[in-house]
Amino acid sequence: MLIGVPTEIEPGERRVALVPETVARLVKSGTAVRVQRGAGHAAAFVDAAYEAAGATLAPDAAGVFGEADLIAKVQRPNDAELKSMRAGQALVAFLSPLGDPASVERYAKQKITALSMDAIPRITRAQSMDALSSQANIGGYKAALLAAEHLPRFFPMLTTAAGTVAPAKVLILGAGVAGLQAIATARRLGAVVSGYDTRAVVKEQVQSLGASFLELDLGVDAAGAGGYAKALTPEQETRQQELLAQHVATIDVVITTAAVPGRRAPLLLTEAAVVAMRPGSVIVDLAAETGGNCALTKPGEVSVAHDVTIVGTTNLPSTMPYHASLLYSRNVYALLQLLIKGGALNLDLGDEIVKGTTLTKDGEILHEPTLAALAGSKS
Repeated sequence: MLIGVPTEIEPGERRVALVPETVARLVKSGTAVRVQRGAGHAAAFVDAAYEAAGATLAPDAAGVFGEADLIAKVQRPNDAELKSMRAGQALVAFLSPLGDPASVERYAKQKITALSMDAIPRITRAQSMDALSSQANIGGYKAALLAAEHLPRFFPMLTTAAGTVAPAKVLILGAGVAGLQAIATARRLGAVVSGYDTRAVVKEQVQSLGASFLELDLGVDAAGAGGYAKALTPEQETRQQELLAQHVATIDVVITTAAVPGRRAPLLLTEAAVVAMRPGSVIVDLAAETGGNCALTKPGEVSVAHDVTIVGTTNLPSTMPYHASLLYSRNVYALLQLLIKGGALNLDLGDEIVKGTTLTKDGEILHEPTLAALAGSKS
C-alpha cells in the first residue's frame, strides 16, 4: 500500500499530514510512503529527513495524487486536487463534513473512500487519534500568547523600584481542550485567571489549573453527550450575554473558545460587552473561523473597536506548524494502524471508530450526521 502526502495549498496552511517520525514507523510496518518535495518545509521538516525515514519523493502533486492508494492531508482537497483523485482512492484529512455537507456528496460521486479526522468519536479508545484535541491544545496555548502580545500591560504582578504592577485579569470562555490550555498558559504567564463554561462538571478542571470558576445563573446545566455543551435556549443565550457583559467590564483579556461543529459559533460577547471593557483590553476569539463568539470579530484580522483589540486570527495551529504537524501526524498514524491490515485498507464498519470516521465508501455516504444535514438542506 502506498500513502501519499501532498503539499498543503490552502493559503496560510503550514502544516503537513505526516512527519518523518511517523513515516519511519509506517515504512517499518511495510507501508510505502511518497511525499511531495517541499511538503514539510513550512513546518521545518526537510526533504532529506523524509528520505532518511524511508519515504520516496515526488516532484509535484501529480506524482502523489496519481499513484498513491491513500492520500493523507490536513485540509480538505480543493476542486483541482479532488479532480486529480480516482475512484477507489482513500482520503484522510480534516474534511469538516458538517461545515460543507455538499463536499461529501462529491467524494461519494467520485467513489473516494473519505475519512475525516474531525469525525473521530471522542471515546477513550480513540484518544490517540483525536486530532481535534491535539490541535485545540495548540490553539489555546497560542491564544494566550497572542493576548499577552496585544495587551499593553504585563500579565504577571511585578514588584519594581518604581512600585508594584498589578497582574492582568484574564477570563477564558469555554473550558474544553482549548480553553483549559489557555487557562494553563495564562496562569504560567502570571495572570489572575478565571474560567467560564455552561457545564458545571468542568468546574473542578478549571480550579485544578489554579483558576477560579465564574458561575452565571442561567437556570440550566448545559452538559451534553460526548462531553460537549448543549445549545441554550434564546432566552438563556440572552441572559448569558447580559451577565457576561457585566463581568468583562473588570477584565483585561477575554479568550473565547466556544464552537459548534457545522454551525455558527454561539454569540457570547455582544457589542455592548465590548463597549463595557476598559480601553486597551484584548479579546482573542478562537471561534473566528465560524463567525466568532464576539459580535465585532473580523475573521482573519486583528481589529480595534471601542478601544478594545479583537484578535480574529484563524487557524492558530498552523502558526506553530512544527508541533502541530507532529501531533497531527501521530493522530493520523494511530488511525492508520486501525485501518490498515495485511498491507491494505480494511474498513470494519462494525468498529465504532471506523464507522464514525468514514464519510463515504463505494459511492455511498455512510456518515449519519452528514446524511441528516443533507436531508435537512433539501427538505
